[in-house]
Amino acid sequence: MFKFWGDGSQEAMDLVKAIQVRSTENFNWTFIFILAVVFYVYWSEIHKKHYEAVYAGLALYGVHWLYEICNAVIGKIFGYPLWSVSNQSTTFILLIGVCWELSMMFSLAGIISFKMMPQDRTKRYLVGKLGKKGISCKLVTALEMALLFALVESFLAGTSNHSFIWVYPWWGVIPVFITTYIPFFLASNYVPDMKPAKRKKFLICEWVLVAVLLAVLIPAGVI
Repeated sequence: MFKFWGDGSQEAMDLVKAIQVRSTENFNWTFIFILAVVFYVYWSEIHKKHYEAVYAGLALYGVHWLYEICNAVIGKIFGYPLWSVSNQSTTFILLIGVCWELSMMFSLAGIISFKMMPQDRTKRYLVGKLGKKGISCKLVTALEMALLFALVESFLAGTSNHSFIWVYPWWGVIPVFITTYIPFFLASNYVPDMKPAKRKKFLICEWVLVAVLLAVLIPAGVI
């Protein structure tokens, strides 16, 4: 059921080679429903003036896109990306490592993580046991969420329809947890509490970079 590492198998390599990015062959109406849910969540937060939750969502989602672009570039250069999604598991593949359903989930993941933190975001655990200041609840929640998502990805990698495909034998749950999901949730948990000018600069730079990379690399056939 769970798969913890890529196996470098011919089957995995063949599955990656068969991926049809941005093909509408499997497209269906769940695409629209999922988009409507995401719009509802964001506009509900904006209507309630919960802007910090929106910042959290946008911060993580932007990091997600930068990672997916990088993963697609790795696939172009080295033949295989670090992770892929199969045609059979989705209605629409955006880039070789991310499908529509997964991407929309990540658009909400930052909001979820933010809301899972204590209302007092200055709270710290193990004060005195791990130094005078202890450990921030933001960091603890980021680690918990990263571990949860890494385990879910491990499950997806073991599904019969190959929802996730890992080719490289050195890529799996541990590197996903450390190098991917921890940065995701650090962004969602820390960016909302940045000073307004710094937070604005971070989000603008992040999303401008995403837009530029997509606008250049997709038409160029790189991703």
